[in-house]
Amino acid sequence: MAINWILESIDQSPSTNEDLMVRWRAGELWEPIARKAITQTSGKGRLGRTWVSHAKQALTFSVAYPFKKSIAELSGLSLACGLAVIKGISQATGISQEDLKNLGLGLKWPNDIFLNDKKLAGMLLEGGQLNASQATWIVIGIGINLTADEHLENSIKRPIASLDQISQIKSMDADVLWLAILKELAETIEVFEQYSFVKFQDEWNSWDIYKNQTCAIVQNEQIQLEGLERGVDAQGHLLIESDNKIQKVISGDVSLKAKP
Repeated sequence: MAINWILESIDQSPSTNEDLMVRWRAGELWEPIARKAITQTSGKGRLGRTWVSHAKQALTFSVAYPFKKSIAELSGLSLACGLAVIKGISQATGISQEDLKNLGLGLKWPNDIFLNDKKLAGMLLEGGQLNASQATWIVIGIGINLTADEHLENSIKRPIASLDQISQIKSMDADVLWLAILKELAETIEVFEQYSFVKFQDEWNSWDIYKNQTCAIVQNEQIQLEGLERGVDAQGHLLIESDNKIQKVISGDVSLKAKP
């Protein structure tokens, strides 16, 4: 049965993830919910970073869903959600997934969507179980750049990608994109509940922008591991081939960077 999201759309929020996390901690989440803010003033990204978003420049929203699985069984969920975002972009724009791939769209482990080597979208997953008898509530925050300008790039000190840089997309209605991604997220979550990440492994690897490239795993600005990136395993762990051995990277508190 398809997930029926409770939909909330507001003009402004410090963070839609934090809005839903506050409700979860207070035991006030009952049904799957999606909350979108036109402007986020203190959006959260991975590794404590902020996600800067302004009206009409980005689609920023979060969903909260009660998983039947334990937190330990949700390995790879963020990767599967990345696939849902790509499918939602395809549905909303009318551009096939294969054409999007040829235009430079792809996935970077563990939580990013890239367009031609620049970050287009990112995700942040939070949550857990308040006690063992309850569902595992996961809040999935997603931010997608619709447009970009020099001021925005300067404010975050790195180049970014946006959907309007895809030549076939003159403009993107944020609500159309939101609803398309919610539909794909619902289908992805239902499949994940039944099969876990293994059902998505091959598909994710086909979108991996760094597969078979020399990469480094960086933590606190220190290189922890270097080698050939070999995709992900059935649990969503990153595989790095180093010294003729395959090593698994499990922690999401690291950064993956291509070596020049």
